[in-house]
Amino acid sequence: MATLNVRRFSKPEVLRRIGRRHLLAFLAPHEAYFKTRGVELPPAHAEDGLNYGELSHILLTPDSSTPPDLAEALFYVNEISTPEGFDAIQEAIVGSDLDVEIGEDAAYADLAIQVWLKGRDIIEKVHAEQFILSRKTFEYFKTTMNPVPRFMVPTSATIAALEADLDEWFARKRRGRFSKVHVFPRADYVWFLVRHGKPYSRESVIEKGESASHYFRPEKFDVVVYNSAIGEIRINAETKGEKELYRTKFGLHVFGDSDFFKARSRFDLEPLRRTGEDSLLCEDIEGIESVKLKEVQIFYGGTQKDYDIRRSEDFFASLRERERTFPAGGKLTKAKFLIKFTDSKTPRTIALSSGNRAQFKRDDDGEVIEKWLGQRGFIVGNGDGENG
Repeated sequence: MATLNVRRFSKPEVLRRIGRRHLLAFLAPHEAYFKTRGVELPPAHAEDGLNYGELSHILLTPDSSTPPDLAEALFYVNEISTPEGFDAIQEAIVGSDLDVEIGEDAAYADLAIQVWLKGRDIIEKVHAEQFILSRKTFEYFKTTMNPVPRFMVPTSATIAALEADLDEWFARKRRGRFSKVHVFPRADYVWFLVRHGKPYSRESVIEKGESASHYFRPEKFDVVVYNSAIGEIRINAETKGEKELYRTKFGLHVFGDSDFFKARSRFDLEPLRRTGEDSLLCEDIEGIESVKLKEVQIFYGGTQKDYDIRRSEDFFASLRERERTFPAGGKLTKAKFLIKFTDSKTPRTIALSSGNRAQFKRDDDGEVIEKWLGQRGFIVGNGDGENG
């Protein structure tokens, strides 16, 4: 029996980037599903009645009844709704009926979702061409407590206190208040989505043929994922200050200690040398079909701080063909892997540093990747991290 693997929709802000009419056209085929989840979709001609908060919650908590096309489409729309993606889509449809049908007032997400509804293969192709190398960067921190304390889902009062502390920092950094923390428990992992403001932005716009200026505070979503089995968090945020904020405040409010996550997790790339191609085995990891090593960075040090970067479509296959062995000496500081996931036609690249940083193609790749890294020995034992 096939395992349902719904792509995780982790960017609630994408909904508001889609024109209301186009969003309702996309959601309409799934009206019965939303009704079972407690949301009535308004008719297309209605002026209001579309609850973005409830829609976001439903898409953030997929279950066995979730139509896979929902999260799939919104993932692609979010990824492709950029200036580069906007132009690439237009190049892909130039001269077609779609090019004629879509109005000149289409915003990034409007264009993406209209084309998706008519021909998803166009968006998938543009995405593969434009974003195959894009990544999400996470930094890892863990507790030194042994055994790891039992995790309890934070109460609403705890979350409110956490939000108040976050607001104080955001306000001091001129990002405004009104942060919001969403909690989504999932087996051994707990996802926290932190919505907050960014510094004010001013953009020049054209309204009714005249130049105008819009002054606004952009919305931002950061991701904090807690692995309750080993007492570790990974953080995706824009600045060093925000990462430190989440490290300390989540420790303080969830576990009563701002230094709960005081150790930096460590990745070790030496299994590539020790066990060679066997370090890429993945048959025991559900969700991964194959792994190839495509790049290694080796630091030799010395007065000139020498390092080598070796690249190949398949590094170990190249060594076999040339009858060579893995480079000896130096410290392996970074490696890039090409991973074929069972839920995707196109392999995705992940990068792993010998410190505490990993780069993924998508937020939700982390859980299955961490299982593979742990099984192959790339993650240093729970008591061996460096203090942060």
